[in-house]
Amino acid sequence: MTGGRPLFVLPHTTALFPGVVLSLGVSRRDNAALVSSLHKASLSSSSSDKLVACVTLKQGANEGDSAASDAAATDGYRDDDRDSDKQLVKFSDDLSLFYSYGCLARVVRVERAVTGQLQVVLEGLSRFRLLSITSKDPYCSATIEQYDITPPDSTDIPTYTLVAQLKRLARDLLSFLASASATSSPPATSSLASNTRAIRRLEAVVNRSGYQDAGKVADLLVFTLDVPVEQKIAVLAARSQVELLSKAVELLSQQINMIKISQSINTSVDTNLNKKQRDFLLRQQLKAIRQELGDKDNEFNEDEELSELAKKLESAELPPEAEKVVERELKRLKRMQPTQAEYQVCRTYLETLSEIPWSVATDDKIDAEMMHGAREQLDHDHYGLEQVKKRLLEYLAVIRLKSRGQDKSVIEKAPILLLVGPPGVGKTSLAKSVASALGRKFYRISLGGVRDEAEIRGHRRTYVGAMPGLIVQAYRKVGVINPVVLLDEIDKMGENSVHGDPSAAMLEVLDPEQNNAFNDHYVNVPLDLSKTLFIATANSLDTIPAPLLDRMETIRLSGYTYLEKKHIAQQFLIPKQVVANGLENGQLNLTENALLKIATSYTREAGVRHLEREIAAVCRGKAVEFASFLENETAEKYESLVNENDVEKYLGMEKFESEIAGRELKPGVVTGLAYMGSGNGGLLFIEASKYARGAGSGGGGGGLQLTGNLGAVIKESAMLALTWVRAHGFELQLVDASTDNPLAGYDVHIHAPAGAIPKDGPSAGVAMTVALVSLLSMKPVPAEVAMTGEMTLRGQVLPVGGIKEKVLAAHRAGIRKILLPLRNRKDVEHDMPQNVRDEIVFVYLSSIWDALAEVWPDTGRPVTMVESRL
Repeated sequence: MTGGRPLFVLPHTTALFPGVVLSLGVSRRDNAALVSSLHKASLSSSSSDKLVACVTLKQGANEGDSAASDAAATDGYRDDDRDSDKQLVKFSDDLSLFYSYGCLARVVRVERAVTGQLQVVLEGLSRFRLLSITSKDPYCSATIEQYDITPPDSTDIPTYTLVAQLKRLARDLLSFLASASATSSPPATSSLASNTRAIRRLEAVVNRSGYQDAGKVADLLVFTLDVPVEQKIAVLAARSQVELLSKAVELLSQQINMIKISQSINTSVDTNLNKKQRDFLLRQQLKAIRQELGDKDNEFNEDEELSELAKKLESAELPPEAEKVVERELKRLKRMQPTQAEYQVCRTYLETLSEIPWSVATDDKIDAEMMHGAREQLDHDHYGLEQVKKRLLEYLAVIRLKSRGQDKSVIEKAPILLLVGPPGVGKTSLAKSVASALGRKFYRISLGGVRDEAEIRGHRRTYVGAMPGLIVQAYRKVGVINPVVLLDEIDKMGENSVHGDPSAAMLEVLDPEQNNAFNDHYVNVPLDLSKTLFIATANSLDTIPAPLLDRMETIRLSGYTYLEKKHIAQQFLIPKQVVANGLENGQLNLTENALLKIATSYTREAGVRHLEREIAAVCRGKAVEFASFLENETAEKYESLVNENDVEKYLGMEKFESEIAGRELKPGVVTGLAYMGSGNGGLLFIEASKYARGAGSGGGGGGLQLTGNLGAVIKESAMLALTWVRAHGFELQLVDASTDNPLAGYDVHIHAPAGAIPKDGPSAGVAMTVALVSLLSMKPVPAEVAMTGEMTLRGQVLPVGGIKEKVLAAHRAGIRKILLPLRNRKDVEHDMPQNVRDEIVFVYLSSIWDALAEVWPDTGRPVTMVESRL
């Protein structure tokens, strides 16, 4: 029978069969228009008014179709709604969008779900073939050819045989599903596997069905199977009873075989499973599935992974000793089962060996222009630091000469450089510049806080969670054997503890004579570190053990002068902060006087980090002004220039003032120089005062009291100074010939201000002696004069360390004359910036009398006594 019917479009995963009741959520526009039209029909309407032709949409037939749709049967066995079509198919008269066969259905009811979605219940009646689309608006209508399958003839032996086979397979399938549901391990072959109630109802239908009901039972069983919709449409397209039963029997046989295979896999896995192997259940299941499928060529299995690992190790060009270890471990790995606990440990070890760049090296930029290019690179990245640049260029020159006629990648015994200096002077960035000049890869290892030896040498593989040390990990990440490795903050490594001594572990790393065979505990194969350029950084040498310090070449980086800070700010800091704060070139112009004021009145440091923060604050202030100018055209014209008087507007009141500006010229006050532990120099003020001894304390005098958080060495210097002054009171004209004690009846109190700061070291002997002489002679010391040096009991001035740091600190504080030990003259002439030497007068002392004569020119020297031998 041929006629026209409205089309109800089913999701591409659903097919409706005669005798099946299907509940669907309506989300398509055409379906919604059709259902609404039927819902408005009166109850007295004929049943033919509620007949619709249900046709399945092909997957991928339209871009807007959702491919994840589903439906549910409500024939008493299933009652759920899983229609998830969220997109609409555009109306089209193209028959290729739909399958050619469908099911004529009656609309049982239309209702509104709790969620607000429209629900429709359809009852399948008969099969049809789609002929043409007749209309598209508001819903599709089509011309169909409706047909029915005649009941089977009981006298037809082939048909009778198919009916019997169908019922037997149906009972087997439902029996398998019921047993799987009872054991809570349903196979993924039917959506009924976890629905015990639905299985029982299907069993009742199969058991009650007679010979004439075979076609209905076949339709119902095929509908419940989770098979591709194409196979269901093929059953729906059957024209005869024999064709219908044959296709249904074939599908049921396939499903039963799949269930048997699944149960066989589960059984084989369970028999080999024990308590220790439960964690590897999924791996065994996957392996069993692959064996059943017989598909080993296209799947990436364990054997292929081991083959790839072996190839990777072979291409790594390991040294002979490492090759022996790898060969032995690969044999062990192939004999082990993946379920063994040691399997993954052994495999991880071999993967680590394959990732170490045993022979991969970066070619250095060794050519005729190398030296010139390296010099330009260092000058471009850093201002000043001439001694450091000189040493690095020497290293590059050696590489250049050794590479002639040799393999450019082979450079032996690279030096171990140690850059020592206060924070913010460019130690880390200098190492990056070296890597860039050489054309090598750069890697930074932070040693601050490292307290475990295993972090350097690695853990032994017998420990749980063992891993290589920081050195081996660095090579794995950079991928070459000759990088530039920065060992940052080497002076802040942890000391000897229960975890070992990490500084002792670094001895082999940083020894050019030994590190060609470095032994990491995890790798346990010698690794050549001699091609790596190690650059270490530290703020102080005091906390570095002497054996470790002996293995490194020390290069000192002192603080910057104001002139150097000005150039650094103009060349590096200002352009960087202008871009970082949203400005452009030309929108901020800091005058030299403004820069000098920021450096002197708002910062007090050896480096330039705080100076950069203050420049950033000025940039932010100018950014606010420029943003206001852009938003308000009537505002005052934007001014990019920042002069000395504008600085306070952006940075607030001055944070520092000259340390000697407010110093009163009083007897007993002297400006000394000290070296701070962080690598900075500073001023050390010495104040001396005398007071009368208390009643009943006895005669004499010369007691000494010290305050200011002074250490043992500086206390000894004070005692030595007091003894020398008392011993030379007559020569100093502090006493006359009748008395020999310039402190008769008095005690002395020496104080160093800033008592919260610990002070120690052999640098204050000269300053304390001059302070005592000033106190007792009542002659003040000029404020612009500073001094440093230690003194012996005979009055000789001894050399001290940290001269450059002390002189730079004095220069920043406005000191213009410095008294230094004579044997420190080479430090000034060799390592002091020229502008500092031009602005400061250096006076060199061989004895304390030289210092007194420089401070007070009228001080007489003692007459040398000549012993008579007459």
